[in-house]
Formats: sequence, structure tokens, C-alpha cells
Amino acid sequence: MNIEGKRSGEGFCAHKAILVNALSRALAERVVLMDFTIGRKGFLTYLKALGGSNVVKIVPSSGNASGLRVADKSLKVVCGANISYLEDMAWVGDKTPLTLCDVRVSPSNTVKPNLGALELSEALSRVVPFTTTEDSKPVLQCVLFRVKDGKLTLVSADGYRLAIVKLDFDGDEGQALINRDELRGIISALRRAYRVRVGFEKSGESLDGMSLVLDTELIRYKWRGADGNFPEYVKLIPADFNTSVSFGTNEATRAVSSLKVLSDSKNYSIDLTIGNGKLTMSSPDEKGQAEIAADTQGEGKVRLDGSYLAFALRACGGMVELKLVDSKSPMLFTSPDYELVVMPMFAGENPKPKGEPVKAEASQPTEPEAETTEEEPTEPIEGEQSEVEEAEKANAVAEAEAIANAKAQKLKHKAKRKAKEPVAVA
Repeated sequence: MNIEGKRSGEGFCAHKAILVNALSRALAERVVLMDFTIGRKGFLTYLKALGGSNVVKIVPSSGNASGLRVADKSLKVVCGANISYLEDMAWVGDKTPLTLCDVRVSPSNTVKPNLGALELSEALSRVVPFTTTEDSKPVLQCVLFRVKDGKLTLVSADGYRLAIVKLDFDGDEGQALINRDELRGIISALRRAYRVRVGFEKSGESLDGMSLVLDTELIRYKWRGADGNFPEYVKLIPADFNTSVSFGTNEATRAVSSLKVLSDSKNYSIDLTIGNGKLTMSSPDEKGQAEIAADTQGEGKVRLDGSYLAFALRACGGMVELKLVDSKSPMLFTSPDYELVVMPMFAGENPKPKGEPVKAEASQPTEPEAETTEEEPTEPIEGEQSEVEEAEKANAVAEAEAIANAKAQKLKHKAKRKAKEPVAVA
């Protein structure tokens, strides 16, 4: 944490509001102050409760002070008329995560931004939800940060969905894989930052050994890149389409919510029918339907998971364009600087797309296979018995078993009767 303040002996003085703001935006649970380690949350709560002054002074102290019995070494905190002494490991418990942040004080801290803080926060919120939670896929638990050709690209995938955000960027090229759990707190912290600068630091000779560095006016965040290679996501984005539709996400989101209420279970699917200047959303069991005015090109129909559709609409926002190849191929949602590939649901087996590094499997079939009609009889496969021959054979076996069972029952009854007859004793 880079706190703007001034030195006071071995300690420092700073505005309390600045220190509180920095502590509330830090992601670590332990704070290092002049070789003392204290719990961040406890220290933050204490500073918020202090009154009497807008300035706080923190200096190391030793021995007894003003008749107070304190540890041999402690931190002296002065705020107006309030004086307290904090021991090493104050507010640190056995379950406090071992994550550390340092407090650094300087007269001023200048950060030359190369990206908007809100812009980066919004971009992260559009990719982090599409990472997987499965421990067996550690690479897909990460977000890929890649800078190339003046663009910062953020990519995530969970095996069924692929999210891509592209932002204009002024900085050196590089890339790093950062775990989703390490990025959750930074999304809200960036909304309170004024300036942000994104960069990479080499921790090895290859690009895979890079760390992601994010500087704000108060805090520097640094994450060591995870090991592994992210799939070649460009190959997963469909290029040729037969159908497209443009519509507003607000009205579509309300339609999805209404269809969800009609569903009998949490897992629900929605059919999308495109054509004639409208997008029709309906439940497969025909319990509900909603029509949305839209710009359409071509006609098509596709089924997808209702929760996937809701997530896609929320991530895109505003106007969105949906492009289809057919009912069995990945579909593409697009909005400015954002792309989201989603696998559909359909009846029958779902072959994996060719050349697909991300394991994208469709859901279980939701419609029964079409039955064979009399006009299109099913012919037996050559070298195998027909259904009629199989039925005759099964009947013959059943008759033989029935006769054998009847004989066995008759013998059993005779044996019982013989056992009950009195035996003559000479």
C-alpha cells in the first residue's frame, strides 16, 4: 500500500481517511507495519472507530508508557486524544489467511495510468463468471491476461462457454494466467480507484513465467502467473453463420425470468426461434412463450440452458447480436469489445467440435428420438436377425421356461404330500 504522508521518526503521519481507504481496498488479510504484523480487518475497524482528529500517527514504542502496561515492543497509535498500543500479531488468529501487504509512506505517489479503473473492473466482471470451478481443470480456473498489438485481451472458459474482452491498451506485450479467486476482490476495489496502470514483470525467461502487476494511486497488486497453457481460444470462435438476430438485453432478461418461474426445476432450458423480425423465447414443455421485436437475418432455432442465457445477457448488456450456424454448433453473442461463445443443448449425441482444445460437451438430450413410421420401415442390419426373428425366438424360450416351471411345481407338490402321509410302524 502506497500511503501519502510524512515520516515521523521511525514511524509516519498520514490522513486517517487515506489509510482507511487503502486498508479497505487491500486484498491481503495481514498488514506489515515497521516489522509488526497485525490483522487488516481488525486494524481497519479500529481506525474507523477512532475520533478526535483526521490525522493518525503510528510509531514504534517500547516499554511502559504513561503508566500503561504494554508489551516490550508495540506500535503506538495516536489520533487526537486517543492513544493505543498494538502488539505484534494483534487481530491475527489461527484461521487468518497467510496473505501479507506492506504499508509504504511517501510524500507523494504518482501513477501514470494506461487503462481506466472502471473500464478494467467492468471487463473483469464479464470474464470471471465464466471460469470453471472444477479442481481437475486448473488452467480453466484462471483468466488469461494478454497484451499484443495495442490491445489488452482478457479470456476465460469453463468448457461450455468462452468469454473474451478486448480493450485499447498502451503498454508492453506480455501475458499471465491469474486464478479467479485472486481476482474477485479486485473487481470492487478498482471501482474506488482513480488511476490504474497494468503491466507485467518477468519472473522467468519465458512468457509463461510472468507476473501481473496492477498499480493504483494507493495500492500495488501483484500476482504470480499460474503454470500451464491456455487453450487456443481463437479456433473456438465460429466464423461463418447462417442466422443472426440483434435485440435488447433488458426485455430478453425479463422474458427469461418469466420462463424460469414456469419451470418445474432449477435446471431449465429455453428454445430460441429466430425469423420474421422477431425473437421468440419458449419453454420446451410449451408452458410459456415470449416474443421480442428484433432485427433478424435468416431463420433458425436453437435450445440452450436458461441460466447460460441469463448470464450471457447480463454480461453483454445493452444491445446484443446473436449469431448461429445451426442447432448443434456453438453460438456467438457479441457486443462492443465483447464476445461470448456458448454451447447449445440438443437431442441426440453431441459430437465435439473439431480442433477444440476446450472440452465443450452439450447437456443431456432433452427430446426423445423420432420413432420409425410405417412409411419408413427400419431394415435389419445385414448379418443380424430381424426384430421379428428375435421376437419369435424370445417367445419360444419363454414357452419352454413356462413348461419347465410347471413340471417343477408339480413334482414339488407331490413331494410335500408324500412327506405328510403317515408311516406304518411294525
